[in-house]
Amino acid sequence: MEMKLMGWSLIVFGLVVMVLNNACPANGITCQEALMTLMPCEPYLVGSGPGSPAVPCCAGVQTLVSEATSTEIRRSLCECLKTAAAGMKIDPARLKAIPEYCKVSVPVPLDPSVDCSKVPLF
Repeated sequence: MEMKLMGWSLIVFGLVVMVLNNACPANGITCQEALMTLMPCEPYLVGSGPGSPAVPCCAGVQTLVSEATSTEIRRSLCECLKTAAAGMKIDPARLKAIPEYCKVSVPVPLDPSVDCSKVPLF
């Protein structure tokens, strides 16, 4: 029951973020789409799941990396995910371990305190 509530609260939070930040870069993934893509990562990130991310989580991370094709999209996704992470009790060590576990290179630092305005140029 608690996991369902957390999942729904993340979805609602994502919708609010999308409306408030207008996170819809041209030809890019929206904030809501990004949050939905990463939903399988939630149990791992909050420490209620196994010690490594599930295959669907890694697939979602790979999808986001492939969608982040410009600086504008990367910065928008950074802000979206940073805001969403602030509303959850994410384990920073688990967050930083995702690229290694999923064998993917992430162009944005996986750190809840990252300055999204300094996300690398594409």
